[in-house]
Amino acid sequence: NPIGQVSMQFNMVMMALAGASRIFDLMDQPVESDQGTVRLVSVELASDGRTMTPVDHETGHWAWKREADDDGRRSLEAAMKLPGDARDVALKAKDQAITSPDGRYTLLQGDVRFTDVSFGYDPSKPVLHDITWFAKPGQKVALVGATGAGKTTITNLINRFYDIQQGQILYDGIDVRNIRKPDLRRSLGIVLQDVNLFTGTVLDNIRYGRLDATDEECIEAARMTNADSFIRMLPQSYQTVLEGDGSGLSQGQRQLISIARAAVADPPAMILDEATSSIDTRTEEVVQQGMDALMRGRTVFVIAHRLSTVRNSDVIMVLDHGRIIERGNHDELIARHGEYYQLYTGALELE
Repeated sequence: NPIGQVSMQFNMVMMALAGASRIFDLMDQPVESDQGTVRLVSVELASDGRTMTPVDHETGHWAWKREADDDGRRSLEAAMKLPGDARDVALKAKDQAITSPDGRYTLLQGDVRFTDVSFGYDPSKPVLHDITWFAKPGQKVALVGATGAGKTTITNLINRFYDIQQGQILYDGIDVRNIRKPDLRRSLGIVLQDVNLFTGTVLDNIRYGRLDATDEECIEAARMTNADSFIRMLPQSYQTVLEGDGSGLSQGQRQLISIARAAVADPPAMILDEATSSIDTRTEEVVQQGMDALMRGRTVFVIAHRLSTVRNSDVIMVLDHGRIIERGNHDELIARHGEYYQLYTGALELE
């Protein structure tokens, strides 16, 4: 019997050692490097539409602020050194950017451009090949394609969760590698397929999108995204305590809370990654109405397997094995009878 007890304890010790090795591996990872210097600040916009004054409170206008000794000439000189098409894209982006007279501030509009971008999680095995596209401010851009085509990878690169090996990504004419990561990610709202709720009130879960938001702002965000009606039916309304990752809520209700969380952050650009793929069709209509309200006036990147959610996009890009094989709006792509047509008609048959 003592030998049996020792062997059971030995098994637990081995499991603990395996867990400890993973923890130490994580702790030994090098700190994420960030060479960016451009910051995101709230500004007041003068009547001329170009003069910007930084303020401590939110005004509805955001701008990228360069260092004191940078008047924008550095990035212009860098753009001039780029080869061929990349130089033309960079210069056009700078022409369309709204920059203050002193060159230190650029108004945040949500203009995103990829130029000859190649990337691989393992540099020797690229998953994106020579990706070139742009999203104008306020446009809704949809990325469609089979699993593994590279859709989520593109959005990860916009956020700088990974840095590209080749090419350039411009955000309002500024290379994203020159923007501080926290500021870059503050400008982007993300709604994912998997919703994570923590133990706390519904109000606190919504406020997680912006920790200094008032109760009124959180309730207004819920009202705008169609979450208010079901929240008020909960036992204590907005003060209802959620436990176990929102175990008492349906998947659609959890998704509405995550959309309200993104709405209260009020970002100028949004990424919706399979946000409606795990809910039923009827619930999807309610969630889609909430997302439509959230997307209004913002640059939006939509990743979806359900092609019904991308029909009204301004631009649809079809990816296959890390390459863009088709682009255009819904009607244009249907008329071509190409890959998108095959995906769309196949989806209709499945439904």
